[in-house]
Amino acid sequence: MDGAGGARGRWLAVAAWAVTRAVLLLCVLKVLVLPGPDVTTDVSVIYHGWAEVLRTGTFPLDDVTWQYPPAAALAVLSPGLLPFLGYAPAFSLLVLVADAATLALFLRAGRRPGHRAAGAWVWIAGVALLGPTGYARYDLMVTAVAVAALLAAARRPRVAGALIAFGTLLKVWPALLLTGAALRGRRARALWRSAAGTGAGLTLCFVAAAPGALAFLTFQRDRGTEVESLGGLVFHLARHYGWDGRVLLNYGSVEFLGPGVPLVSTAAVMLSGAALGWLVLWRTRARRFTRATPADAAFTATLLFTTTSRVISPQYLLWLVGLAAVCLAVRGSRQTPAAVLVLLAAGVTLLEFPVHFADVVASNPFGVALLAVRNGLLVAASLLACRRLWTATGAGRRGTAGGGSGLRRASAPRTVTAPAAASHRPATAG
Repeated sequence: MDGAGGARGRWLAVAAWAVTRAVLLLCVLKVLVLPGPDVTTDVSVIYHGWAEVLRTGTFPLDDVTWQYPPAAALAVLSPGLLPFLGYAPAFSLLVLVADAATLALFLRAGRRPGHRAAGAWVWIAGVALLGPTGYARYDLMVTAVAVAALLAAARRPRVAGALIAFGTLLKVWPALLLTGAALRGRRARALWRSAAGTGAGLTLCFVAAAPGALAFLTFQRDRGTEVESLGGLVFHLARHYGWDGRVLLNYGSVEFLGPGVPLVSTAAVMLSGAALGWLVLWRTRARRFTRATPADAAFTATLLFTTTSRVISPQYLLWLVGLAAVCLAVRGSRQTPAAVLVLLAAGVTLLEFPVHFADVVASNPFGVALLAVRNGLLVAASLLACRRLWTATGAGRRGTAGGGSGLRRASAPRTVTAPAAASHRPATAG
């Protein structure tokens, strides 16, 4: 939007953001209390404990719930920037700052040619629908980095590459932002070189700074199937037919342990492998790359790996909300229907955790129904996103696959449309 109408729209968005975030802060500060488990204990107890260990010069090697890349230490230690506040209030304030910065990025992007204001509204609504969990984990900080990287990719590829590398070292999943990145051309080379150089440099710094920087690579190996995951639905139903397994706090989240769990966990890994195979197939078949393709591909890839994971912690929805917002901020994106399903899934997630989490853990019919609806929305969004990405890029058409000039055009600032141009309860483990 432009002129007075655009200014009014931006002020309205800021007002909506301020009201919804005030409510979230009241929940996190326990002025307002939602039913269910306290979502703030991860910060006040677990993160705070990790910070104490990190200050001694080592990563928390004796804690199996530390399953994060080394840059996560920066997020955990960040409340030290505000020594006049306690750890938990300082953490919440810094998340608020990251949230506000993300909104500012969307509002600024909405004023540029080829973009629109819808992204800001998706961000405002999605974080609000997820509830206080969004302010009680560091995932919002990671999502802010990912959003900044995608919005910078077309105009500042070196900055985008550095942000992708940094985000990957914060929580791995931002590496999926490279799914739709161009492979050829000057801007593409700048992005990939920046990502590789920044990632290698930061990794070496963390390894040299403290022991255990890469311990996260093996800490998740023996995990089970989380009660909120797609595979978890199998055992929720099986408990009503005599399954004699257990539900325990394991590796930082509530998981199923017992007969059949390794098989279902392996199936989840295989589904993730199949998702990777589909993404490789799409990449080799795609013929038409536009300004929207990098965001659409990143959103689709993250949806696939989130939905098929052995763990779907509530904060994972923040990743999807952020990427959905980027898609809707770019004109030409085909992911609006999938983004709407993600917003609905975020709202159902608030009901599933924390409000009715006891029903989920007990496999009560209402809790299982909520979980089935949430996971069903994610499955539907994944399939829809795949279909629309496939058709939007001409992957189903015969002809030369798009690894050449079409990808070079993707890094250009204008949109290419003609086919001829293509020649994240205890949830610390989340």
